[in-house]
Amino acid sequence: MIELDDVSLAYAGRTGPVLALEGASISVNKGEFAAVVGPSGCGKSTLMKLVTGLVKPTKGVVKVDGQQVLGPVKLAGMAFQNANLLPWRTVIDNLMLPLEIVQPYRSNFRSKKDEYRARAETLLDTVGLKGFGDRFPWELSGGMQQRASLCRSLIHEPALLMLDEPFAALDAFTREELWCVLRDVWQRLGFTVVLVTHDLREAAFLADTIHIMSARPGRIIESRKVEFPRPRSLDVCYEPAFTELVHVLRNKIAEVRQA
Repeated sequence: MIELDDVSLAYAGRTGPVLALEGASISVNKGEFAAVVGPSGCGKSTLMKLVTGLVKPTKGVVKVDGQQVLGPVKLAGMAFQNANLLPWRTVIDNLMLPLEIVQPYRSNFRSKKDEYRARAETLLDTVGLKGFGDRFPWELSGGMQQRASLCRSLIHEPALLMLDEPFAALDAFTREELWCVLRDVWQRLGFTVVLVTHDLREAAFLADTIHIMSARPGRIIESRKVEFPRPRSLDVCYEPAFTELVHVLRNKIAEVRQA
């Protein structure tokens, strides 16, 4: 689904080019749940922008679903650390926003609005927000807003979901609750996921493969398979093998920070 081959990206800085990525290569299979971890400022979010076509590489090739990325990738859904729901629209109208923008849904929006609304209601039910569709974002807790944001990123049934620290601002209990929501939706629908996160427990619990980045300029220095069988319950987070994996990841990131 995703292939970056020797990709570099330099941003224009006040005193000259700033190299964010250098020689980064990564491969993510269709239907795989991949996580990207690394020290702050290593280019994790830049990697996301490259995959979704929001920025172009200075060097190298980015491919999604076998096609070179030359502009915004329409088959991708995205969710971020902030829910970014429009405060003047109800939750259900926020969810349906991508269907007003992305083809072929945009052309059919008026004629199929009732069908799309039913799809949005089903997604809300899936994440435990049944009955909240007519509320406004400011009437929801932070965790509920993030659930709605996740639904919005899935409403147009994307083949690829890109997540940039989507649960970082939440308390530990709500965060773990949403891990399970994401796990269940992904296992049911089978899309490809790339999760950028600083939370090593989150990466170890959710991912099939964890890609570790170096300090800036970022590159992938190690890709580690996560062998815990699926479906995973939160109980796995307290097993010695899980703790060992998190320690290995933490030590590796500490090592590259000092390099």
